Amino acid sequence: MEHLPVEVIGNILSFLGSARDVVIASATCKKWREAWHNHLHNLSFNYSDWPPYRDLTSNRLEILITQTVFQTKALQFLTIFMDDEHEFSAAPVIAWLMYTRDSLRQLRYNVRTTPSFNIIEKCSRQRLEMLTLARNSIAGVEPSYLRFPCPKLLSLSFVSISALDLSLLLSACPKLETLAVVSPEIAMSDSQASVELSSVSLKDFFIESFSSDRFILEADSLEKLHLKDCTFEVFELVGKGTLKVLKIDDVSVIHLDIGGGTENLEIIDVCNFTIIWPKFYHMISKASKLYKLRLWGVVFDDEDEVVDIETISGCFPQLTHLSLSYDLRDGVLHYGLPGLSCLMNVVVLELGWTVISDLFSVWVAGLLEGCPNLKILVIYGFVSEVKTHEDCQILARFTEFIIQLGRKYKQVMFEFDYE
Repeated sequence: MEHLPVEVIGNILSFLGSARDVVIASATCKKWREAWHNHLHNLSFNYSDWPPYRDLTSNRLEILITQTVFQTKALQFLTIFMDDEHEFSAAPVIAWLMYTRDSLRQLRYNVRTTPSFNIIEKCSRQRLEMLTLARNSIAGVEPSYLRFPCPKLLSLSFVSISALDLSLLLSACPKLETLAVVSPEIAMSDSQASVELSSVSLKDFFIESFSSDRFILEADSLEKLHLKDCTFEVFELVGKGTLKVLKIDDVSVIHLDIGGGTENLEIIDVCNFTIIWPKFYHMISKASKLYKLRLWGVVFDDEDEVVDIETISGCFPQLTHLSLSYDLRDGVLHYGLPGLSCLMNVVVLELGWTVISDLFSVWVAGLLEGCPNLKILVIYGFVSEVKTHEDCQILARFTEFIIQLGRKYKQVMFEFDYE
């Protein structure tokens, strides 16, 4: 270690990340202290790394962070995450941002700050490439003044911002590729009934725990769209058919439009979602490149609707991974097996139930027969704590049935995941 260049020691300390560990390690010798001062790139103050942070007052934490940050000269990655009990004053936070503005590349800040100030303004015109901000507010975004030439990732959690400011913020980030918005407080004016966002560079968009009458996203380069725990009357994606991944998890939407160009879709993951199957299928039917399809906990708007496995196999010839949860309503199986469907390329099959019945075995057997090149079968099930004698009998028959299937399909690996 004595012969290592001081720059290499700085890189080693940077991999530690945790501020407490870095400070302890830097006390090793004079050379390590020099590495900390001049060549440390990564510093993290995170209560999950060191629980005693919770026992310190906010003022004491501000002093510790100030003393530590101000002894570095080349900080590129700064993380400050504290629990809900802490609240920092704006003055020291501004001092940290101003001190590191010439070198900082990534900032993750999650502490309530009073009085409220515009962190975005303090970070503008810097070399910042990633900003993760939580539990603060953003107001008065002025794109002619606030320019973010470098950011590629922006994550906003529990942030208060107006719909207009959010739109202006995106326009101020010409290179932004990833935008994640979680539980935002988005204020809209009386004249503005919808959230409208536009970005020419955005490739990945994630939004969670948000409700809006109308949400319009214009992104010509978008490749991944993930909606989670949201409620919309209308969600509309305006793009040029670049979308590759579509994920919908526990979303309520009356009208969903992901644009006409779905030819490049490769992954569709729909969970806990009510759909009009013919309309949804028409929307994705041109996705000939699709290799992963997951329909889990899907509820059909029309009780007579049935997902036709044979049609799926014909429209998605490159499908290799298929996940379906078993939906039995009034004795009707909502994933039909009309004849022998041939899913030639499917190698991973995931099947599950919420309420098991003997029809589940019939369904599993039919799908196995239609996947001649299958390698892995995963069964997901829910077993209630209180089981009647009939429930026990059904589980016993299903277990015996699976043993028989295992003997018949020796090339298939069977896996089970029960709750």
